[in-house]
Formats: sequence, C-alpha cells, structure tokens
Amino acid sequence: MTMPKYVIEWKIPGAGKLTAEQLKTISQTSCHVLRNLGPQIQ
Repeated sequence: MTMPKYVIEWKIPGAGKLTAEQLKTISQTSCHVLRNLGPQIQ
C-alpha cells in the first residue's frame, strides 16, 4: 500500500529578510511538529 503524499506550504511574511539561523529555527519547529504527529509522517 502506498502512503499518500502531501506538501505543506507556509506563508511567512518577510521570509526573504530572515537570517539563515531564523529560517533554520522555523524549519526545526516544523519538523518537531511533524514528528509529534506520528512516526509515519516524513
């Protein structure tokens, strides 16, 4: 059985002006939320 695939898009106003560290923090937060939803979510 193939698992459905989805793309999650975030609209972050001013993202182009954020530092690499700020973008990394946002990415890590998103990954943490997905891990908490379940181990089968990548």
